[in-house]
Amino acid sequence: MGAHGQFLAELLKEADIHINGDRAGDISIYNNQLPERIFREGSLGIGESYMDKWWDSTKLDITLTKAHRADLDKKILKHWRIWPVLFSTMIENIITNPQKKKAFEIGKKHYDVGNELYSRMLDKRMVYSCGYWKSARTLDKAQEAKLELCCKKLGLKKGDKVLDIGCGWGSFLFYAEKRYKIKGVGLTVSKEQKKHCDSIDRKNITVLLTDYRTMHEKFDHIISIGMFEHVGWKNYPSYMSVVDRCLKPGGKFLLHTIGQDKASISVNPWIHKYIFPHGHLPALRQIKNAAQGKLHIWDVHEIGKDYDPTLMSWFANFDKHWKEIRKKHPKYDEKFYRMWKFYLLSCAAGFRTEKLRVWQILLSKENKPARYKIVR
Repeated sequence: MGAHGQFLAELLKEADIHINGDRAGDISIYNNQLPERIFREGSLGIGESYMDKWWDSTKLDITLTKAHRADLDKKILKHWRIWPVLFSTMIENIITNPQKKKAFEIGKKHYDVGNELYSRMLDKRMVYSCGYWKSARTLDKAQEAKLELCCKKLGLKKGDKVLDIGCGWGSFLFYAEKRYKIKGVGLTVSKEQKKHCDSIDRKNITVLLTDYRTMHEKFDHIISIGMFEHVGWKNYPSYMSVVDRCLKPGGKFLLHTIGQDKASISVNPWIHKYIFPHGHLPALRQIKNAAQGKLHIWDVHEIGKDYDPTLMSWFANFDKHWKEIRKKHPKYDEKFYRMWKFYLLSCAAGFRTEKLRVWQILLSKENKPARYKIVR
């Protein structure tokens, strides 16, 4: 495999990953052009070559966990041939504002791939975000615990009017309506999510197919679970302005988002191309800066470790029901399976190694009172 192959083998050895080994996490290489592709395309080449069966792993989540812990991404990133791939996505985010101009693209690309897939992969409520495993042993219980945690942090009571920005398949609103008798409005950019929500008979819940920037209505409380990752760094201040104008005095806003420790304007090329177009993970500092002058932060709760078992549960469900999913969607071939597997397990590795974070951030127009009790 030449000089590139030798260099790749050395990097893998540093990460305790053996080529053609039989331990959990070892890999097999089926195309000698793999090293060249990786050093030319970086994360895009790693993901695409896995989809193309150029390499495989005895246990993919362990392979990727070892790679994360050894910072292989940073070591590969130093290779100059990767930069054209990275610059192509960075320049688009710097010069344009794709999250504003293409707000509905994420719905078509990711959330509209089929309710049959998500209904078999997710829990019974179809919650597509990190569960809360503090006292839970199953995915259903972990997601129920997360929804209840959110309700308690907002301090919901009967008759409250709640806005859910990025409501997904309505899991939070439907739970809160049943448990706390609230009224709610959900926003989504996914036709399939709205279709699912409209099929559920809930007279106090309305789901709108619209961008969050269209909202001017007032609400007692606002929540956003797993949507902020699609907002984009240029739009953080305007997002907080929408929350500010729609939140009544005395109300609370709970922001649940994936994040990263260091601020960045770049996106992962493979994730951008295949999973979340124009997705961007915020740093806590970026969120604080965007909220400044509008909202006060009351609490920051980090639960990133809980995403590892959530993602592993999703993959187990996806893998178990793959034949059913493929029967419903014949266009979902083996390449799609490997793409989805790489997506779920690479994310699990990211949270397992704390490269990725999950924050629940509670905000309000008012300063936090001394009597406020933190909810866990």
